[in-house]
Amino acid sequence: MDIGDIPLFSMLRGRMGYLSDRQKLIAQNVANSDTPGFSPKDLKPYDFAAQMKAASNGASRVSVTQVGHMLPPSQRNGGDFKSRVVKDSETTLDGNSVVLEEEMMKMSDARMSYEAAIGFYQKSLNLLRMAARAPGK
Repeated sequence: MDIGDIPLFSMLRGRMGYLSDRQKLIAQNVANSDTPGFSPKDLKPYDFAAQMKAASNGASRVSVTQVGHMLPPSQRNGGDFKSRVVKDSETTLDGNSVVLEEEMMKMSDARMSYEAAIGFYQKSLNLLRMAARAPGK
C-alpha cells in the first residue's frame, strides 16, 4: 500500500501543496510591491470539507500503474488552487495596492501553518512506524 493512498496523508499533502502555492503568490506580491498598477493575489481559503470529500471519493482518482505515468494536474501536490486578486487596505498613487506589512503577516501565517502540517505528517509517520514494529522492540 502506498502512503499516498491513506486519506490522512493525502489531505496533509494537499494542505502543504496549498500552503506552498500561497507562499509563492505572496512572494510574487512582495517582489512586485513597486510595480505600478500591480494588484496583490492570494489563494481562496483552504476548504477542509471539500478536501475531505475529494479524499473520500476514490473513484475519481486516476491510479498510476507504471513508474513513467504522470498524475493529472488535479492530483499533483494536492490539487490546483485558484488565485484571486485581493483588495488590500491602501493603494498608492501609481495604482499599486501591495501593503508589505500585510504580505509579511500572510507569509508568517502560511509558514507557521506549513510547519504545523509537517509536524503532524511526521508524527503520523512515527505512529505508523511504531504500529509496524514487532512487539517488544
